[in-house]
Amino acid sequence: MECSYFGECGSCTLYTLDYNAQCAHKQAHMRMLFEPLHVKAFDFFDSPSEHYRGRSEFRIWKEGNTLRYAMGTMDKKSTVCIDACPKVETKIYTLMPELLKKIENSAMLRERLFAIEFLASSKHLLVTLIYHKPLQDEWDEEAKMLENMFGIFIIGRSRGIKRVLSQDFVEDHLEIAGKSYCYHIIEGGFSQPNRLMNQTMIGWVLGHLENCEDLLELYCGYGNFTIPMAQKFRKVLATEISKTSIKSALINCELNDVHNIAFLRMSAEELTSALKKEREYNRLSDINLEDYSFSHVFVDPPRSGMDEASLAFISQFENIIYISCNPETLKRDLEVLTSQYAILHFALFDQFPNTEHLESGVILKRL
Repeated sequence: MECSYFGECGSCTLYTLDYNAQCAHKQAHMRMLFEPLHVKAFDFFDSPSEHYRGRSEFRIWKEGNTLRYAMGTMDKKSTVCIDACPKVETKIYTLMPELLKKIENSAMLRERLFAIEFLASSKHLLVTLIYHKPLQDEWDEEAKMLENMFGIFIIGRSRGIKRVLSQDFVEDHLEIAGKSYCYHIIEGGFSQPNRLMNQTMIGWVLGHLENCEDLLELYCGYGNFTIPMAQKFRKVLATEISKTSIKSALINCELNDVHNIAFLRMSAEELTSALKKEREYNRLSDINLEDYSFSHVFVDPPRSGMDEASLAFISQFENIIYISCNPETLKRDLEVLTSQYAILHFALFDQFPNTEHLESGVILKRL
């Protein structure tokens, strides 16, 4: 990937290496990091090195009536103005300069504009304009013209305000192991930013599922992994604390005609307490936990990894599938788990080329 802002913009930190060298660098780092756990072999999945990112956010820098996209600098102490970002999907890349020109020409749209978020899917492009001012009906009229002009969806946000002109979601289609899946993804909820790597991760997990009965999933999001995995299990119980994600997950079950998943808005800690029968929850009134025979537990925690109680809780299951966005916390958690489990499969997914970030997948089986 080539970019005019390498060395200034802090978004890409491995810009001095070509993509093959980046992949080698990341694999070497992971071998060294996990050598104490005697992990010597990884499956490694690379990504397109440019136009791979379907979710992105840019601050807006103003000089009079002129607007520029802006990112943090390498030293994180300042801001660099940019005209383009080759990491984002082509439909975002193409729209960025034209959209900003049209916003500049409207006092209503440019006034106190703070940031712009893009959410691209295989079908749609949704743009969120974020302001430091209240938004009124007059704003809707001008923003609607942008929607029609570019064939996109636009949302306006300011403190306590969300103005939806047409819809606040995109629909995405993934092809996984020869089957198509449809996802409804609501603006503001978490979604995987690299579509190709997302398909690859899900396919990798499906390819390593064996002896399946029922599945327990923690941190399920909008059902990204849940929906495809459900075909392998008798029943699935999936939890998530985000209202937005649970709303999408329920819609995604309908879109994909999947009927063996029960989604719960509960934290991992709450479910742990419920399954241990330490506390009863009204949210579980329609679910009989005794009906489940969990052969697998699936976790995709935040960068902080698993908390101590949840890590102890998942240690009661025969098989653990762990997706991680942070190798350091993954190592910490595996240091605990490998006292009772063997690592059967370990994969690296280069979800964020040109950066140090790396997604990992580990499948463990009780010793």
